[in-house]
Amino acid sequence: MNRLTTVVAMSNVSFLIYVLMMFFFFTVPSASSKGDHRVPSKHVALFVFGDSVFDPGNNNFRNISNDSKANFWPYGETFFKFPTGRYTDGRILPDFLSMYLRIPLWKPYLAPGKHNLLHGANFASGGAAVLPEYSVEGPVSFSEQLSYFEDVAGLLKKQIGDEEAKEMLKRAVYLSSLGGIDILFSDVYINGTQVQRQELINMVIGNITQGIKKIYAIGGRKFAFQNVGPIGCMPVVRQILLLESVSSDECYEDLLNLATLHNDALAKAIKELETQLPGFKYLIYDYYNLLLDRIKNPSEYGFKEGLIGCCGNGTFRGYSCGVEPYELCSEPSEYVWFDGGHPTEHAYAQLAKLVWKGGQKATKPFNMKQLFELD
Repeated sequence: MNRLTTVVAMSNVSFLIYVLMMFFFFTVPSASSKGDHRVPSKHVALFVFGDSVFDPGNNNFRNISNDSKANFWPYGETFFKFPTGRYTDGRILPDFLSMYLRIPLWKPYLAPGKHNLLHGANFASGGAAVLPEYSVEGPVSFSEQLSYFEDVAGLLKKQIGDEEAKEMLKRAVYLSSLGGIDILFSDVYINGTQVQRQELINMVIGNITQGIKKIYAIGGRKFAFQNVGPIGCMPVVRQILLLESVSSDECYEDLLNLATLHNDALAKAIKELETQLPGFKYLIYDYYNLLLDRIKNPSEYGFKEGLIGCCGNGTFRGYSCGVEPYELCSEPSEYVWFDGGHPTEHAYAQLAKLVWKGGQKATKPFNMKQLFELD
């Protein structure tokens, strides 16, 4: 039986165990289950905002097309052995950070049932945009994620009291991955002038900084930013915009340039926030260059393939992962990309380690461990 036939058979089995496994693996007892709402003196929470690279399955609980979900086989095949809604074969970067923090793996914020909000919450949603004009109905936009965070802050005040909630929110870290969807949805990288491109970036960065100020006003002080990745190298982008040139090992430069423009503007804007907001601390994790190096030099990091997806259809397996007919590699850990736009668990594991305790080339001015330890 070949790999593709096996996948089809396993998809039926995975569906049968999906509901049970979602309950047993991700259900976290409520903080109220033992009647003790006190927060340990060194307790730190993590709140996650962003798009599909951080989404633990929130889109599963939205009235949205299956094209914007990852709740079918082979997503989740490597670690969970069933699809969780994560856009990869296993765990995503926030999962690895939760493991470093020794807290449960993320349950989608929108999932029904009890949530232990003392650990934080993950609001990220595949397809989430920053700008209102690109916040199409379906994914949880950045503004909506901020609204959910406001709700959580209010619940925490009721649960543990105003003062303890204030201290918890102050000690927490706020991790985000934003802006990539806005760049991809815009057509300025194809037809726009340099002025138009800069205007787009200014609007995106302006909305991000306004959101950060909102979190700050509620009580947040420590922020972690993942910059926009090398979106011009995504298999789906290469497949569509490079016209499936079989011999092509190039990335789409206009999108790479726009991502770089965004990342430079983000770094400048966050630096300015540091001067404006007392107690504001931050790190920026260089997702762009760390992922790009693995794409261009996969063998140096233990990969065999950096440009083609493990799962999908077309020359670069750039789209339709899990939708017949599609191809699936035998070993995802050999690939940087799992599908047309998302890294494999193996790639996320490497990157998360750098976010947690990497040096200045990966994350600065702090790494995540140092940011959590700051008073």
